[in-house]
Amino acid sequence: MARRRTANFGTPVGYWMMGMNLTRMMVETQMVIAMRLMGMQGAWSVAPNENVRMVSEKMTAFAQSMMATQRAVISGKSPDQVLGAAMRPLSRKTASNHRRLGRAGPK
Repeated sequence: MARRRTANFGTPVGYWMMGMNLTRMMVETQMVIAMRLMGMQGAWSVAPNENVRMVSEKMTAFAQSMMATQRAVISGKSPDQVLGAAMRPLSRKTASNHRRLGRAGPK
């Protein structure tokens, strides 16, 4: 009788690192939201097209995330690797927005 393969669900360190990456992304996201809201109130230096950029960049980032997730699932990656693939495009966008808006500073 053929031996059944057990699913590879990653390592404890992989899950811990994924949790840390999720936490970093959540903090960056909240900071970006705060800076954009302050920009809408006139208290933070933002580009005039920031509101349009805020909406349009999400479509691209989520489409890239969806495609990366599908590729990871189809190739048989572990759950932490699938989540990592899904997060990567979103995390890159939140990190770049955080850097860009943070450099602009308050008015």
